[in-house]
Amino acid sequence: MRRGDDGTATIEFVWLALLLLVPLVYVLLAVFDVQRAAYGVSAASRAATRAYILAPDNTSANEWAQRAARVALADHGIAAASVRVTCRPNPSDCRSAGSVVQVSVRASQPLPLMPSVLGDRLGSIDVSATHREPFGSFREDSE
Repeated sequence: MRRGDDGTATIEFVWLALLLLVPLVYVLLAVFDVQRAAYGVSAASRAATRAYILAPDNTSANEWAQRAARVALADHGIAAASVRVTCRPNPSDCRSAGSVVQVSVRASQPLPLMPSVLGDRLGSIDVSATHREPFGSFREDSE
């Protein structure tokens, strides 16, 4: 006795849709999260560099840069990141004429729905950004 295939197309379609759409949706969520983090660190490095240059003196410049970076990171939903300020050509004096201030921001973006059993390194993607801004070649030294 032969059995027909009546009604199995719907079941096959549902199974194939689940098998293909669930991973696709997960990949899209992960890409969007990483892209958001990339935009966040980029905005943070730019804001921190400009805040450093606009600070009134050397003592408050680093604090202004850190605060500007934290605000930009919080806007993008990034909780923890490292912010590093360096200067060229003289690392000890960023606010002299002709100096270039460079701010690097690094963050680790956890992947969505990733179990913590796998650890922080395996379940996350590192993103970083660097922004350089000249203090000014034709500018008077600040201090």
